Amino acid sequence: MDKELLNAAKTTQTLDFNELDNTTENIYESLVMISRRAEQINETIRAEIKHKMEEFEDTTESLEEVFENREQIEMSKRFESMPKPGAMATKEWLEGKVYYRYPEVDDVDSQNA
Repeated sequence: MDKELLNAAKTTQTLDFNELDNTTENIYESLVMISRRAEQINETIRAEIKHKMEEFEDTTESLEEVFENREQIEMSKRFESMPKPGAMATKEWLEGKVYYRYPEVDDVDSQNA
């Protein structure tokens, strides 16, 4: 996970809509792009959590042997304290770090060439 994204807001912030639609001139397009980037970030986080949780899997089937694993608790706290993927995606969008394109326009341009 990019350490810069971890500096995103952890609480709700009010944003000016004019800031969000500076690049696309359409607030709805901007929100769709932010939400798609948030989905990508969420999938990355989910894969990272799954990978780290595999280290803690116990092969024993006995319920009596359930015990507290300090490393697992610390990892859980770290992921819980992270900003939400939507906040991370919005931060990237406002900083101009999100790449986007319009496939329909790209297809038409390549056919006309």
